[in-house]
Amino acid sequence: MIEIYQIKYFLAIVETGSFTKAAQKACVTQPTLSAGIKKLEMALGTSLFDRSRKRIFLTESGSRFTDRAKAILHQLNLARTEIKDLSAAKLLKIGVLMTISSELVKNILQSFMREENGLTIEIYEGTEQEILNHLEEGRTQTALSIIHPNITQHCTALYKEDYSLFIASHHPLASQKIIQPSELADEGAIIRFRCEILSETSRFFTEKNVRPRLVYRTDQDERALQMVAAGIGFTTMPSHYKIDGVKNIPLQGYDFMREIGLIKASSLDFEKQSLVQRFIDFTAKNINALIID
Repeated sequence: MIEIYQIKYFLAIVETGSFTKAAQKACVTQPTLSAGIKKLEMALGTSLFDRSRKRIFLTESGSRFTDRAKAILHQLNLARTEIKDLSAAKLLKIGVLMTISSELVKNILQSFMREENGLTIEIYEGTEQEILNHLEEGRTQTALSIIHPNITQHCTALYKEDYSLFIASHHPLASQKIIQPSELADEGAIIRFRCEILSETSRFFTEKNVRPRLVYRTDQDERALQMVAAGIGFTTMPSHYKIDGVKNIPLQGYDFMREIGLIKASSLDFEKQSLVQRFIDFTAKNINALIID
């Protein structure tokens, strides 16, 4: 078997042209270096140096082996550098449900990054199913999403919330403590078509025999709220959203709830598992402050 130290001894001799100088360069005694070269030649089954004269010369085999030896050390150094960079980098790949407010996501990630020096975060935004697919395929390590009983991955609950009606602060209905569905019959409706309870919301108004006018359809929650603030229409969404110029008010009978938590990928190596668990533990411990912030 050829050892790396033998290759280093060999190249030291090639570079210095002397066993004595090579031993000094390699920080070993000359007998140790000579013994290493002898083992290398035995492993290769050929002589690498012509020792019959005062100066050291490479044999034909030694000349051919030189380029290979340099290439081996070069590849070894590249591998060491890549492994060192990989182990030094802390990368968290997280999926985020697109109906969780960007303000809350910012608070969570920004706070954790203050705790973890040198952390890099990659974010994937999607629907519930898209996020679960990414977790199962190993493209994300954890996900901030809705927790359901049928999810097989490890889940950590963070908070529960209901859904509210969102209406412009200057709207006449904004002064009420609760709004009846019938009061929205002549109002414009803004539809968030990525909403996870869109079908349930449609059935709710149909069962109440209320059919608001569709005035805007978007997959961007913040854009929907801006249009609400402008007085374009109303919308329904999770109650934790906050924006100037908009009030969220309970809608009579609209009693939907959701539980938000962190879902951890099933298969993670030790280093990723440790980082993901630190993120989950930190978020669970500080979630109340992060929501209020």
